[in-house]
Amino acid sequence: MAQNNRLPIYAVIFTVVFKLLFLLTHYIQEDAFITWRVAQNLLDYGVIGFNGETKISASTTHLYVFVSYLFNLIFGKEYFIEPLLTFNSILFTVGTLFLAHLTLKNPWHKAIFIFLIGILPPSIKISILGMEYGILFFLEMALLYYGFSKNKRWALILFPILIMFTRIDTVIFLGIVFLVDIFWNRKIRWQYVFGGMLGVLSILSFNWLYFGELVNNTIVAKKLLYEQDFTFAQHINYFLASFGNFWGMLKLPGNFNPVTIVILIFELLCFIYLVRQREKRNYFLWMIFIFGWVKQIIFLSQKSLFDWYYWVPQLLLFVPILIFVLEQKEKRNVWLSLLVIFYVVPMLAFQTMHAIATGHGEWNYRREIGLFLDTFEKDKKQWILLEPAGYVPYFSGLKTIDEVGLVDKQIQTEIKKDKAHYWINTVKSRKPKYLLSYKNLFEGNDAAYYQTHYKLMKEFRIKDNLKSDNPILEKIYHLKPSGTDYNLYIKND
Repeated sequence: MAQNNRLPIYAVIFTVVFKLLFLLTHYIQEDAFITWRVAQNLLDYGVIGFNGETKISASTTHLYVFVSYLFNLIFGKEYFIEPLLTFNSILFTVGTLFLAHLTLKNPWHKAIFIFLIGILPPSIKISILGMEYGILFFLEMALLYYGFSKNKRWALILFPILIMFTRIDTVIFLGIVFLVDIFWNRKIRWQYVFGGMLGVLSILSFNWLYFGELVNNTIVAKKLLYEQDFTFAQHINYFLASFGNFWGMLKLPGNFNPVTIVILIFELLCFIYLVRQREKRNYFLWMIFIFGWVKQIIFLSQKSLFDWYYWVPQLLLFVPILIFVLEQKEKRNVWLSLLVIFYVVPMLAFQTMHAIATGHGEWNYRREIGLFLDTFEKDKKQWILLEPAGYVPYFSGLKTIDEVGLVDKQIQTEIKKDKAHYWINTVKSRKPKYLLSYKNLFEGNDAAYYQTHYKLMKEFRIKDNLKSDNPILEKIYHLKPSGTDYNLYIKND
């Protein structure tokens, strides 16, 4: 019996080791490099910023900045990435252990659950892409396990603070948990209320006292640039065209994704089947399922189409399917085999190819642009205007103006004054030494200015990067080419 009780721990270890193979793909999200540069800016200048001594909340997450800072401090700037990604993977997988304890009783079921949910596409991305969601998932599941299952008062106070410092939008998760708890127990956990108030007060106070703003600059910048006026009918059409690509595990092009809609229906049916059993775990199933729905609806309604916003909800909404299959008393092996053969394995295969292709496009292409500039330009006080602000600024070391304004607030002023022409106005007023653009700047209305003041330095083309000595890898690169064609311009002396 004691040996069986250790099975979930063994599953955690095995799952982490299995997923570390994906580190070989170098599949790291652009935004991770923004956070890591902020952490290194804190290391070099003692300031949470992006460009030297200028304070700016360029990263969405404060807690992960501090964690990244510690890993840079311990392992050095050259060697911290792999240890940090391993740490993220361990934390996320321990979070799935907590979730298994909350929803399952049989140790074998828990072990299988931990591995199967751990190799789904969102789980792999949470673990290896370098984002803050490994820490976030761990903290959220730890709150449910220690605070609401084990009734630890310290957990009800501590975890809401840490969760809010990881991402400010986690107020959605904390609020759903609060409402379900009140409905279920007919009483208020005042320690949790106190923890939630401390969490909100501490993050808002930190933002205001350190940055002079209540919410992170990343939120303000995206809202400013991407905000558009939609009619009610346009809002509905936008939602209907988008929702099917986020409730499942795949984000596919087009307005209709039948795979994810089938999964959505199956998730609902399994959830209804489980909560009708009147088990104690229903308390937690309601929490995670309502949160999954609410988080996705809120973010889709706000036109937030970055897929990392949906990783955690995707997994939590899939939990009822895994529980349903694992607890079948008759033909369990048939159900499990069907799930693995027709869903889990294809998803794993897809994510493997996606990670190989995207990792190649990011690490061996976009990173190369940064390394090229790092070698060419030794004066790291020179500026570059580009989008996005991940790989190229990180590996070039140049001061950066990004199109959205995540890492440089001055461009937001230009957006407010003249949104249609803010790019050329920024170039004229700031005169950055380098421009990195998707477009040919020597064509169009402002071509004369660019031709007078800048010259084309180098062209970077995706087609030149789709080569490998390994024929299988080359086929994968061509199957899913990743990256963007760029033109690099340098200011005339």
